[in-house]
Amino acid sequence: MKQRRPRIAIDGPVAAGKSTIARLVASKLDFTYIDSGAMYRALAWVVIKRKIDASDAAKVVEVLDRVRIALTPQGEGANLVHLDGRDISGEIRTQEIGALASKLSEIPEVRKRMVALQQQMARMGGVVMEGRDIQTVVLPDAEVKIFLTAPPEERAERRSQELKQRGYTASHDEVLAEITGRDKRDTTREHSPLRAAPDAVHVDTGGLTVEQVVEKVLETVKGRGGG
Repeated sequence: MKQRRPRIAIDGPVAAGKSTIARLVASKLDFTYIDSGAMYRALAWVVIKRKIDASDAAKVVEVLDRVRIALTPQGEGANLVHLDGRDISGEIRTQEIGALASKLSEIPEVRKRMVALQQQMARMGGVVMEGRDIQTVVLPDAEVKIFLTAPPEERAERRSQELKQRGYTASHDEVLAEITGRDKRDTTREHSPLRAAPDAVHVDTGGLTVEQVVEKVLETVKGRGGG
């Protein structure tokens, strides 16, 4: 029987470089990239569009059960995010949606449904999945686990530049405050808090180029029989 290709789980705080690194690693290995955070952002998008009370967990879960969130692989490890067949990839990367996605992810029934969907996506292996609870909750038996970190100030600068490239205006202080708040929510929430798995390889991306981080991840994959 042909051995299943490994599952690579990448976690870390906001703006640690997870998406960029995961996409490039997936592209180099010819794996499927799965952006779990985009799934929560898609839910936040529909909650805003349909003017649903985000504090009403039952209504949020109800709308999640009624919509279809899909990630469509593109070239070079990228994904398009579709909700009920509509491409919303370019509409879900705002600060407002990111902040709401973080809050919605604290709802236990939302996480339960998202985790089940993510596990289904990864069941055949050959995937690079990134998020905040992939190595500890979604894929605790993943063959390769990576935890990316970087200083908050550097992460705020990265996110500020990213927002500017997308046409959004936000000061460094505003972004830093948003990141600090996200970090606190993600690490202290009752269900599936952000933390590194005991067997995760830690990579501090501060001061490193994207290429250097990708190489470190690929070396880890190779060292664990996946390259």
